[in-house]
Amino acid sequence: MADKKLDPVAATGIDVPFIEVYGAREHNLKNISLTIPRNQLVVFTGISGSGKSSLAFDTIYAEGQRRYMETFSAYARSFLGGLDRPNVDKIEGLSPVISIEQKTTSRNPRSTVGTITEIYDFMRLLYARTAEAFSYVTGKKMIRQSDEQIVNHILENLNGKKLIVLAPVVKGRKGHYRELFEQIRKMGFVRVRVDGELLELVPKMQLDRYKIHDIEIVIDKIVVNADDRYRLSNSVQNALTHGKGTILIQDAETNETQFFSRFLMDPESGIAYDDPAPNTFSFNSPYGACPNCNGLGEIQELTEDAIIPDKTKTIRQGAIAPLGEYRDLWIFHQVEALLKEFKAKLTTPIKDLPEDAYKILLYGLDEELEVKTKKGTYAVEFEGIVNFLRKQMESDSENIREWISEYTRKVTCPECNGLRLKKESLHFKIDQKNIGELSNITIDKLAAWFEGLEDRMNERQNVIARELLKEIRKRIGFLLDVGLDYLSLHRSVRTLSGGESQRIRLATQIGTQLVGVLYIMDEPSIGLHQRDNEKLIKALQNLRDLGNSVIVVEHDKDMILNADYVLDIGPGAGVHGGQIVTSGTPEEMMKSGSLTADFLSGRKGIEVDKTKREGTGKELKLFGATGNNLKNVTVAFPLGKFIAVTGVSGSGKSTLIHDTLYPILNQFFFNAKRDPLPYKKIEGLEFIDKVIEVDQSPIGRTPRSNPATYTGMFTDIRNLYAQLPESKIRGYTAGRFSFNVKGGRCEVCEGAGMRTIEMNFMPDVYVPCDACKGKRYNRETLEVRFKGKSITDVLEMTVEKAVEFFENQPRIQRKVKVLNEVGLGYITLGQQATTLSGGEAQRVKLSTELSKKDTGRTFYILDEPTTGLHFQDIQHLSEVLRKLVDKGNTVLIIEHNLDLIKVADHIIDIGPEGGDAGGTVVAQGTPEEVAKVKKGHTPRFIKEELATSIYREKQAS
Repeated sequence: MADKKLDPVAATGIDVPFIEVYGAREHNLKNISLTIPRNQLVVFTGISGSGKSSLAFDTIYAEGQRRYMETFSAYARSFLGGLDRPNVDKIEGLSPVISIEQKTTSRNPRSTVGTITEIYDFMRLLYARTAEAFSYVTGKKMIRQSDEQIVNHILENLNGKKLIVLAPVVKGRKGHYRELFEQIRKMGFVRVRVDGELLELVPKMQLDRYKIHDIEIVIDKIVVNADDRYRLSNSVQNALTHGKGTILIQDAETNETQFFSRFLMDPESGIAYDDPAPNTFSFNSPYGACPNCNGLGEIQELTEDAIIPDKTKTIRQGAIAPLGEYRDLWIFHQVEALLKEFKAKLTTPIKDLPEDAYKILLYGLDEELEVKTKKGTYAVEFEGIVNFLRKQMESDSENIREWISEYTRKVTCPECNGLRLKKESLHFKIDQKNIGELSNITIDKLAAWFEGLEDRMNERQNVIARELLKEIRKRIGFLLDVGLDYLSLHRSVRTLSGGESQRIRLATQIGTQLVGVLYIMDEPSIGLHQRDNEKLIKALQNLRDLGNSVIVVEHDKDMILNADYVLDIGPGAGVHGGQIVTSGTPEEMMKSGSLTADFLSGRKGIEVDKTKREGTGKELKLFGATGNNLKNVTVAFPLGKFIAVTGVSGSGKSTLIHDTLYPILNQFFFNAKRDPLPYKKIEGLEFIDKVIEVDQSPIGRTPRSNPATYTGMFTDIRNLYAQLPESKIRGYTAGRFSFNVKGGRCEVCEGAGMRTIEMNFMPDVYVPCDACKGKRYNRETLEVRFKGKSITDVLEMTVEKAVEFFENQPRIQRKVKVLNEVGLGYITLGQQATTLSGGEAQRVKLSTELSKKDTGRTFYILDEPTTGLHFQDIQHLSEVLRKLVDKGNTVLIIEHNLDLIKVADHIIDIGPEGGDAGGTVVAQGTPEEVAKVKKGHTPRFIKEELATSIYREKQAS
């Protein structure tokens, strides 16, 4: 490592060259001891479930965290009593540890790329200190003047004119203002100007309370001349005091008026802004947020189609969905009375109602409506169904708000156009751009705008902005380095993939410029196209060159080959793993006979079928998709084939599939509420009978959820235990073996097996239950055994063992077998959902769908199914997906992994770039056809991959 920029010892202050781990036994680790070189880029690789994360996160990171916690006071540590030290003898040479995992940072809609990278915070400060204000009425530049400047301006420009000096006290507000007039009279003033008309103040004076008024106090009438400067100055100061910093001058002859202010003011219209502060530009602060959408950029809007979905129905039959079928309710009596006015009834179909009746039904009536009931006749104001529901949206009841949300859709806020800020904040500009516009453009365009900004700013702005611009450019540069140029600062964090949020945190960490830290990362290459992989590797090497140690848990070929040191963990998964198979430089590791080395060196590989599937000959065709960055895309999906959708990050793959195609299919087959992004039409829906999407969201967010419950297998297992002779003697039903209901479960932990310790300001901590020691059930339930195993033993059994254990139980075995086939033989049936990785959760979902009896006309959509998978597991997965397609189904994957892309029958490549430069179909066809295309980035990589691939003559049946 002769090219290091820093001496590691000098940089870190730790004079040991290695991190030494002795006797690691966490989860499936087999009492391993190892040395990891410090200040190098180290990759942990190996088959999925072999123990990489157990070593990196549950041992090394957990010990680093524990040592950090030890620095807390005894009082603070008393809250952390349930935190155990990892199962390891000792670790030496450990630096402070920072973990960057795949978990999405926040589910909060207010958390954006700009806020978590702090770029937006620096931009708020930049705008608060250097931006110029413009009027939202006239568009002219706002000005501020001192008292002396106002007097000088009047003397220079209005000399010899007869002026009225006015102090504005009310501007554009309703009210009678009786008390205000009385107060002004008591201060000694005799005249006021009301709505442009000069009036004498008289006792009990008042205005029309329902009209909007402007009121100014007449401070002085004066003929301007230089000799009378003292009087003019006094009048101006007096007016500014009463007008709270604003003054109005009226020409007594022409009635022309002119505003002046100590604050930012538009001299033409008289509107003034408060002095800007950083929170003026914060959409999370009431000082800056758009009042209409509260800074979210979108609002819930009630839609007529959702309120009245079927216009052929009558109101009595329930045509108005929120009200349902007719009942003896006050609202139905009002509707009945309204329809009577138009000679219609509750039994009249909505489509046959007169246009006026329909509009009034939805939006209300201005005059009073006479409603007759058994109890008498009432005159009421009918507000309309839409207005009634709008009021309910503000209800304190969560249930009511949830009920209303069924009839709404999210639309861009019409007031701020999705920019999240109030109009005053959006009229502060630097180089003709407001902060909202900058936040909505892609990072690469933002970087280009900041380039050379000093030349477009004045001298004063440059002095203030110098240091701020350095910080902003540096942070934007880090985002570009990790391949996130297609994101915008306003992009909500909850819409990011695991890989994207992880790379944002990586960019933020590089920005902190810490030295002597151990960074541990979980597959940062997820969701990254090969083109952007080089940028990521360079970013990690920069982190190392600063004087840090970097450990990456990774399966990516490029990452492994560019590492300084590789640790291959295995040889198998779960109980078959947990050992160091080989370690050393990538060159040394390649020479070993490990499974990883075989795939890296090309000795093993996923075979490609020479003959592609012909499919069913039918296709699903989507016309004119224009959501987000899609450029009027029309694309055909051939049915009965294995389809791969590829393209660089941000090119529009997710927009096309997740946000357009899937919602269309979901609405068609299952009447889903979520609307697809804009498109013209779709053809071929009759050729498929259902759609199934398998994404990477967790299968559950609590320890109660596990693979057995998610796949539905646990219901069959409970039924099996309830049928045992012992259960029948004791009168136990299937419910006795559920850990979610009272009866057979441990009541101390309520069947969770874990107790939740609330940490107040920190995430909750789960510790094993003291009573049942994590077994979830009480003693009596555990006495019932099948083949010598209690229900807890079954939950603790690996999938692999369960295949043998349930060999004579076909219903259970079918589900267990599929879990085993997708490469999850090492997980236990009762493993908590919270401990499964994104890739594992996705494969549990996939196996659930595969174990169902398919119809041969199903359309499967998978989002990066190779996440967290070793080359060997990808081979298993490709075989499972091929089988699914061979039955006549269509499998569509969004993927970057070339091992899976090359075995597809049909590729649709979106691009050519990310963001605005993407959104078109670059290439489509078989992998061999796409490889010949000269445009875009994917064909080049497919060509290289196919050149080294092994072809097989016959398709797997």
